[in-house]
Amino acid sequence: MTVPTHHTPRGFRNPWPDAEPKGLRDVIRWSIQRRRQTLAPDPAPGDFAVAAPLFEQRERSNVLGATWVGHSTVLLQIGSTNVLTDPIWSERASPVQFAGPKRFVAPAVDLDRLPPIDVVLISHNHYDHLDRWTIKQLARSQPNIHWIVPLRLAPLLSKWGAVSLRELDWWNDLRLDTPGGSIEIACVPAQHFSARGLGDRGRSLWGSWVIRGSGHAVYFAGDTAYHPEFAEIARRYGPFDLALLPIGAYEPRWFMRSVHMNPPEALRAYGELAAAGGAPPIMLPIHWGTFRLTDESMSQPPEWIQRLWREAGYDPRLLWMLRHGETRRLVESVTKEPNPR
Repeated sequence: MTVPTHHTPRGFRNPWPDAEPKGLRDVIRWSIQRRRQTLAPDPAPGDFAVAAPLFEQRERSNVLGATWVGHSTVLLQIGSTNVLTDPIWSERASPVQFAGPKRFVAPAVDLDRLPPIDVVLISHNHYDHLDRWTIKQLARSQPNIHWIVPLRLAPLLSKWGAVSLRELDWWNDLRLDTPGGSIEIACVPAQHFSARGLGDRGRSLWGSWVIRGSGHAVYFAGDTAYHPEFAEIARRYGPFDLALLPIGAYEPRWFMRSVHMNPPEALRAYGELAAAGGAPPIMLPIHWGTFRLTDESMSQPPEWIQRLWREAGYDPRLLWMLRHGETRRLVESVTKEPNPR
């Protein structure tokens, strides 16, 4: 499938039918609806289990490891290369720390206990995925990080101290030589939007990421609704060993469908990513259990995806339903080859 252009004179858009996010009028409608209904209570302390991280400073070349810090922040260890996704260590996903969505689970890895980070991937500029305080801390403590971002996002990170910055458009890729080894990174389509204020919607791009190195392949969705390009992503860049897919922040559907997947849609996306051939990938659910952003119970996403997984007959070992802080590893011979493009 050929994607219609996502570029506009002012910035970027979702190029598929009925894919644009809701506007201010709908935000007001949602706010009124929330005041008229009884929402599930916020989680109590201890409702979500926390594990002690077990990552190494550098993994062996035949190991693919993942440690879930919380929300969409994952430490990926692709062989000896350390990759961090959408890092946020702040107490709130907000431009200020006295208001806005707060964490219900503290970051499960201390920021100063991270191993050497070779690459940070940013999916888009929303506050729960691009956190100024965290970027500044990482840029100061680990100045050799390679920061890979969608188009028009580099100037903001540069302002916060990031040095080695690369921007990519959808379907563009690059090769990086890092202290942990050589990896390939590709930016691929996502259905979402960008904004950090009232007047900058769509000024920078959003996207998902593919990382290949040491014979391993990982898909990181970032933040996305279901869209028509998952099969094409798999065709061009699969097969994958691991797919990080968002499963939370989806209610009410009339408002959230254009920007966030619910568990059935995430499972559909997984099936299309798995269709690239070879052994099916592991699915690691993200974007749940850390911040309350929408109307569903915070415990509903993991319960729902696990039930759907069982009903679909998928191998339970391929669903990494991680606790905050938990580390899992895939150890295998380095034999997987990418699809010819």
